[in-house]
Amino acid sequence: MDGIDGRVPPSAPEITTGQANRVWSVEGPTPYILKHYGDPSRAANEAAALRLLARHRAPAPQLLAASSDSSTLPWTAQAALHAKPVPIDRFLADLAEPLASIHRIPGTHFGRLAGAQKHRSWTGYLHDRLRTYAVAAPALRAVARRLHQEVEASIDAIQPALLHHDLQPGHLLREPAGSQMLIDWELATFGDHRSDLARLAVRLDLDDPTQMLALVSRPDAAAEDRLHLYWRIHLLADAALSTDRAVRERAVGRLLASSVT
Repeated sequence: MDGIDGRVPPSAPEITTGQANRVWSVEGPTPYILKHYGDPSRAANEAAALRLLARHRAPAPQLLAASSDSSTLPWTAQAALHAKPVPIDRFLADLAEPLASIHRIPGTHFGRLAGAQKHRSWTGYLHDRLRTYAVAAPALRAVARRLHQEVEASIDAIQPALLHHDLQPGHLLREPAGSQMLIDWELATFGDHRSDLARLAVRLDLDDPTQMLALVSRPDAAAEDRLHLYWRIHLLADAALSTDRAVRERAVGRLLASSVT
């Protein structure tokens, strides 16, 4: 869009809430949210996800512009929303419908939409992630090895669907008209929709991830086992990669407890 170049206007207030990116609210004829990324691949992935979501008229922010020059700081500009986070006591109930609409969007491969390796199979994607976690956390290589074995034994033909892959309170907004919208798509992935539910169970710090099956209209016979497997993979991701020590320690504790049971 004309006039949006990724630079922060002097009068724009910063509204950053996370650790990986910086975010500003920019006023003007077309108000927008300007997001600067620490990781170029995340910027490319969010831009690709928002373009895909727009084609499917899915509940997500409109992408106004994005960086195209690799020599500059990666950024996106997204339409400002007149919406507020859904209260925590309404989060799961309000999430079900928009999440179902997202999971109906088919993928062309497995893995991130852009800025990362694309995989021909869901199994290949999971093995790749597990190798990354094992390198980052050598003390957990035995856990990663067991998960590799479970992935190989339990995954069959999965059709890729769009996943948000960072579901948590604060990422679901409600507009004044009452409709819900999901934000923060930089980790969007094509894969098994149950992986979204497992990651959400980790973010909600649940002891039992199968509670998330309430968000699925017709869970199949393998859903519970797969959900437990993906839950442990996401726990391993937190244990290996989180920058928050408390998150790492909590994930390790849950991993060890789950291996005992």
